[in-house]
Amino acid sequence: MSRGKPSPAPDAPERRCLATGEVQPKRGLVRFVVGPGDTVYPDIAGKLPGRGMYVAAEREALERAVAKRLFSRGAKRQVTVPEGLVAEVEAALVRRVIDRIALARKAGAAIAGYEKVKEWLDRDRCRILLQASDGSERGKSKLHRPGGRGSFFDILTADELGLSFGRERVIHAALAAGRLAEDFRDDAVRLSGVRLMQGDDGAGKVKKS
Repeated sequence: MSRGKPSPAPDAPERRCLATGEVQPKRGLVRFVVGPGDTVYPDIAGKLPGRGMYVAAEREALERAVAKRLFSRGAKRQVTVPEGLVAEVEAALVRRVIDRIALARKAGAAIAGYEKVKEWLDRDRCRILLQASDGSERGKSKLHRPGGRGSFFDILTADELGLSFGRERVIHAALAAGRLAEDFRDDAVRLSGVRLMQGDDGAGKVKKS
C-alpha cells in the first residue's frame, strides 16, 4: 500500500513529532501519556488524561524516540519507557483496525469472500479493498483495486481479518463508503507505518506496495 503523510484537512488539529520535529495532523501520529510510576503509555484512541506527547506513526520514528530517550525530553522529566513499547503500539493498532472492520460488518458496511468482494467492486460499492498479507498473490491479483488514496490495505493476516468476521480465515474483504470506512482508513494508515511486514529490510521501514 502506498503511504504518505496525511494531508491536512481544513482546521485539522496538528501536533509536533518528538522524533522528527515535524508538525503534522494528529491522525498521522501516535499519542503517548505519562501514567502511574512515571511510565509512558501509548494512547491509541487519544482519550487518556494527561499531557500528550506525539510521535509519527512510523516504526523508525517510534524506535528513535525510544532509543534517544525523547519521551523524557517531551515530558520534561525522567520517565520509564517499557520494554517492547513499539510492539505494544503495533498490537494496539492491530486490535483497533480489527474492531473497526467488525463494527462496519455489524452495520452492513463490510463483507468478506472473493465473490462478494468482486460483486462490490463491479458495482462500485467498494471504498476500501482489504486483502490478507499472507494470502496467495496470484489469487489477490484477480481483484482490481478501487483506486484513490487509502483504498487498498494488506496489513492484516488472514487470521486477523477472520477475527473481524467471526471466521477462521479471510483473504478478501471490502468496506463500503462512509464514516466507518474513513475511520478505519486513518487507523490502517497508522498501522501500515508501524507494522513490520514480510519483506521488511530490517531498518524499521515497512514494505510499500
